[in-house]
Amino acid sequence: MRLDKYLKVSRLIKRRTVANEACDNERVAVNGKVARASYEVKIGDVIEISFGQKTVKVEVVAISEHAAKSDAPAMYKEIV
Repeated sequence: MRLDKYLKVSRLIKRRTVANEACDNERVAVNGKVARASYEVKIGDVIEISFGQKTVKVEVVAISEHAAKSDAPAMYKEIV
């Protein structure tokens, strides 16, 4: 699954266009490297998203084409 779509489905970012812009502006890194929106997400990848001063770091646990709002947090594990 594409990185921008994963960010939207997992509800880490609300809209796919916003996820796309975040990737274009180099605010999203996968496994320590800046990633493009077309990056293919795999289980075990570590995604780091910068929101201004705040940074969110998560590990991909599951990949699903569709996820209900209640199921979305089960797609990743937050790393502190």
